Amino acid sequence: MQVDASSGRQARRGSWPARVAALLLALLAGPLAAAPLVVGSKRFTESYLLGEIVTQTLAAQGIAAEHRQGLGNTAILAAALREGQIDIYPEYTGTIVRELLRRDAPADAQAPLAQLNAWLAPLGLKAAVPLGFNNSYALAMREADAARLGIATISDLAAKAAALKPGLSHEFIARADGWPALQRAYGLKLAPGAGLDHGLAYAALAGGQVDLIDVYTTDAQLARQPVRVLRDDRGFFPRYDAVLLMRTAVDAQPLQGLAGRLPEAAMIRLNAAAELDGRPFADVARGFLGQAAPAAAPRGGLLARLLAPDLPGLLAQHLALVLASLLLAVAVAVPLGIAAHRLPRLAAPVMAAVGLLQTLPSLALLAFLIALVGRIGFVPALLALFVYALLPVVRNTHAGLQGVPAGLVQAAQALGLTRGQTLRAIELPLALPTLMAGVKTAAVTNVGTATVAAFVGAGGLGERIVAGLAVNDSALMLAGALPAALLAVLVQLLFDLLERAAGRHHNRPQTTRG
Repeated sequence: MQVDASSGRQARRGSWPARVAALLLALLAGPLAAAPLVVGSKRFTESYLLGEIVTQTLAAQGIAAEHRQGLGNTAILAAALREGQIDIYPEYTGTIVRELLRRDAPADAQAPLAQLNAWLAPLGLKAAVPLGFNNSYALAMREADAARLGIATISDLAAKAAALKPGLSHEFIARADGWPALQRAYGLKLAPGAGLDHGLAYAALAGGQVDLIDVYTTDAQLARQPVRVLRDDRGFFPRYDAVLLMRTAVDAQPLQGLAGRLPEAAMIRLNAAAELDGRPFADVARGFLGQAAPAAAPRGGLLARLLAPDLPGLLAQHLALVLASLLLAVAVAVPLGIAAHRLPRLAAPVMAAVGLLQTLPSLALLAFLIALVGRIGFVPALLALFVYALLPVVRNTHAGLQGVPAGLVQAAQALGLTRGQTLRAIELPLALPTLMAGVKTAAVTNVGTATVAAFVGAGGLGERIVAGLAVNDSALMLAGALPAALLAVLVQLLFDLLERAAGRHHNRPQTTRG
């Protein structure tokens, strides 16, 4: 009995390390197993909807999935996919061939996915689940103008419409399968003009501000607007069959039930339900999938949009971006301003460098930073805001130090203070009001600039603006813009109070004990 009991105790004692190891493995493996598939989408209605449909389809099969909406254009989504920041997003075969793979020829018509996947394999990507519709690019005009000018095809446009004013989307102007190549193919003499967001194009066309726009052939507005879609009589545009583009490691089998379920007419109806009828993307997706969805609710007034439940979370994300970027900028810019003051030969190059950074377009800078850090989301947005905050802080630090009377510095050094002691005790306190003005300028500017963070999935109040642009919902755009403007005012008031408090402390009479 004693032997048996001893053996039992040894077995139990021996089992503890195994149990602890198993528990640790379970704790470590749990988060990994629970990590959701991240579904991305671009900044237009159809992509939002398809992203929701994919996310809800995965969730219905017990697969954790997260939808990161409106992440930007093709380049940003593809970079995020390659770097593993997202796992899957809806894309179009023509875009994959010409924009991502930079090939002129369309994929083999008999086996498009097989051909695409042969080309995509070296990138660690694959295309799967053809959804059933072709959403090609096209050009459109007001029906009355097209009838008056006798324009039915793009060739007619090239021959008869030199005086028309285009309003083309930024991506269509820039992309390889967009305006530049179309212009060459048809000999179009029209200048593309300034870029126009796709969500605003139909309103601008209806209002007479532009005469020609690029459209998608499944746009919701095509069913309800008096526009004429011009026939691509030379077959320039390749097919843009909707597929799911994903990393090679992603299992496409759970999504095969979506294959062929979305003919073009069905996609137009879904787009119209979201964009024109005001139904939330998630509700439209649930209705398509046959899941229980709440009754369609009106969009509500501006106040309801402003005070929607997502406001605290968006404000927290926005403030985190602004404060983190500001602290990082102060930590770098103040020493740079001091160095420019102490070493006059550095002043001009430093000011030129930070001034040049300030001129970089925000979306271009974000795209560059995504490629640099290999991530979308908070980090590239933080770095972009940091870059924009450098100039006012560096310039005002330098100007404040330059404004300190030289006699005071000389007197301090005559009393035996070192250069470091003089900087801390004399120069920086006297330069503080000017320095703080630069920090305040950077903070207020970053509150507004932080709205672009939504384009790369970093959240913030820009989420509402981006979503509003996607569906041409001015109330939703205002629901994002107004809190951002109010936040900028509050930040300015806060810094004004800090400046007054610092001024009172600096001017307070100093007493000595006898």
